[in-house]
Amino acid sequence: MPMPNPLVGHANTDLRRPVAMITGASRGIGRAAAIDLADAGFDIVITARTQREGEGRSDVDDGLVLPGSLESTAAAIVATGAEVLAVPMDLLDRSSVLAAVSAAYDRFGTIDLLLNNAVYQGFGGMELIAEIPEDGLANVIEGNVFAQLALVRAVLAPMVAAGGGTIINMISSVGYVDPPAPSGSGGWGLGYAMSKAAFGRITPLIHVEYGSQRIRSFSLDPGFTITEKMIAAGRAAQYSKHFTPATPEVIGKAIRWLATDSAADEYCGKVVIAQREVARRGLLPGWPPPRPLPAETSTAPTPTETGAA
Repeated sequence: MPMPNPLVGHANTDLRRPVAMITGASRGIGRAAAIDLADAGFDIVITARTQREGEGRSDVDDGLVLPGSLESTAAAIVATGAEVLAVPMDLLDRSSVLAAVSAAYDRFGTIDLLLNNAVYQGFGGMELIAEIPEDGLANVIEGNVFAQLALVRAVLAPMVAAGGGTIINMISSVGYVDPPAPSGSGGWGLGYAMSKAAFGRITPLIHVEYGSQRIRSFSLDPGFTITEKMIAAGRAAQYSKHFTPATPEVIGKAIRWLATDSAADEYCGKVVIAQREVARRGLLPGWPPPRPLPAETSTAPTPTETGAA
């Protein structure tokens, strides 16, 4: 296996640390990935709505207080020796999305890796078909497709000019497999599925249009991942009966591998099943859990909540 290289996909040969921008990094997969990439040698830009501990609220659980914040994630990143820039960002506020990119370039002068992890988790995503509010559905598409596309478009030209870069889009199999049950009983809503289906088409097009210009792009399916938000809301059990769970730290290892190892290039433009690769490559000692992972030829029927508020 090639030696890990934080500048995989980048033509620069200077000694600066590469920079990763991670959206939805106050908790869950975004937080775990930010810390792991910092440990791998990246300086980090993190975004989320929740700036300080105790401010996080669930939009769909009667204002349930959620653990995690940009403040606590930033402290964990600093502890690795990396530099960090924490930028408030709301997926439904396009000006804040673009301002976050500008802030990253102002601070570091580059973005070598974009991890599109944040998702909109308000009303419209998990409702049953007859109950979907039209304005809520519009928010789901804005937050889960248009905002991410805006981020991709904002970094592509600078990455090409710099000699290359990496874009990792956090997809979900809810966009291409059928739910095992209705939403609320272990399944998911049409709004969320529609948005993830649309978002899943961005990576292949990036690869077709920019792969020859050293832009590495991946769709990462994390599978069912138990996050702080899911635990706080008491929803872990309804999904665990259908799916093999992972933790955000497991998915963080997959992201680190994609970012730092040229062996991942075989997956450029494709879907990467995070749990499978972590198990196959021994990226996290002591994992996987005893339950079997999906077979190589199967579609991974595994939804995720990234906890990216």
